[in-house]
Amino acid sequence: MSQTPRLLEGQVALVTGAGRGLGRAFAERLAALGCNIGVHGMREAGPSEYGEGTTLTETAAEIAKEFGVKTIRVLGDLTNGEQVARVVATVTKELGPIDVLVHSAGGDIGAAGGKPNPNDTVMISEADIRCVMDRNVLSTILTCQHVARGMMERKSGRIITIGSISAFFGHENSAIYGTAKAAATEYTRCLAAQLRPYNITANVLAPGDTRTGRFLGTRKVDETRMVTEGTLNRIALVDEVARVVEFFAGPLGQFVTGEVLRVDGGSQIWAS
Repeated sequence: MSQTPRLLEGQVALVTGAGRGLGRAFAERLAALGCNIGVHGMREAGPSEYGEGTTLTETAAEIAKEFGVKTIRVLGDLTNGEQVARVVATVTKELGPIDVLVHSAGGDIGAAGGKPNPNDTVMISEADIRCVMDRNVLSTILTCQHVARGMMERKSGRIITIGSISAFFGHENSAIYGTAKAAATEYTRCLAAQLRPYNITANVLAPGDTRTGRFLGTRKVDETRMVTEGTLNRIALVDEVARVVEFFAGPLGQFVTGEVLRVDGGSQIWAS
């Protein structure tokens, strides 16, 4: 059992894309803080795709057992408004009103043009463009909409969307993904402005390279960046990114909204 102070005891969090990688780490971090967790995924077997688990059902059960919280596994395509509504309604019915949303679902995994970068500026197909945009922008808008409505009624809540440093620096092989993450980031900032009168914060956590199963399994990794200490010029540990959620969701983030926090060891540094 984690010894992390349970600062969010009894609260309810919905973490999308929680079957593996950073999504699971966010769910575990919030569970360690005492949250009951809606563990969302698009596919039941998603955790097994990069060797980070077996099924979404088993993942939810493991989080509940390890951290002594209630969890519920919810499947759904978050680019479909009806399915988003069902996911939110299911979590609310089983666990209670949602206090914290971490929208981690997205990425470019659904595209067919070759991973990890199906984002060639010129040659990417229209189908892949739509897939990447929908998974990242449309899913962010729909999920935040449905969760924010309940938060507005209670005048309380924290919304954290997971962006990417790709939104801030042009790269020849991430044009569509970077564009999608930039759009989702701007949406979150606009949402923050709209939700200020309702005591709801909305912020973006933007990771850089992080050693998830998918990251390590889909590209050649520079071994000199696989060290874990002594330099910030390295690939982040999953926990180094996940624990930033505690800031946005916990007491320290009570008066912080509309912010974008890059968690990349300083790979991008400029006036902000």
